[in-house]
Amino acid sequence: MIDDQTYLERIAKGDKSAVGDFIDRYGGLVWSIARRFTTTEADAEDAVQEIFLDLWKSCHSFKPSVSSEATFTRMVARRRLIDRSRKRNLETDNSVEVDKIVSSSKSATDSAELAEEAKIASKFLNELPDAESQAIKLSVFDGLTHSQIANVTGAPLGTVKTHIRRGISKLRDRIGFSSIDISGGAQ
Repeated sequence: MIDDQTYLERIAKGDKSAVGDFIDRYGGLVWSIARRFTTTEADAEDAVQEIFLDLWKSCHSFKPSVSSEATFTRMVARRRLIDRSRKRNLETDNSVEVDKIVSSSKSATDSAELAEEAKIASKFLNELPDAESQAIKLSVFDGLTHSQIANVTGAPLGTVKTHIRRGISKLRDRIGFSSIDISGGAQ
């Protein structure tokens, strides 16, 4: 990286050489995520192209103070793949029943409430100490196991578990929820 700038910052400033460097650095990561979300290699190739286009378009919104470049890349990739999956499901399900319309209005209200809760949780998550916040974000947003988080961060496995446990405890206290559970971060 040039002058301690991330690839995305360089791309945002118009540095064309950063595009190739970015693909070299994160191509494998994006490919592996795409393969997990798609059924065929051709579909994964299409998804990877769409993901990199999204990354170019959103490079101006990348903030190194908020997340690492790898985390931002994973987040954009996962969002694009989820969008592709939803679109594919909508295209195959052309029949809309009245029950679904009624229940969707109820779920829209639930979604709005959930979005507000997520906004509050995100605010408190960003107020945690960096190590705790990073460990929880890698577990929840990226779906990494405790062992994978230890590998990514270089922290011992026990320390990662402690960061997650303490962070969740603090979030519970701040938000007032009695049952925040992210047990998906198994060993």
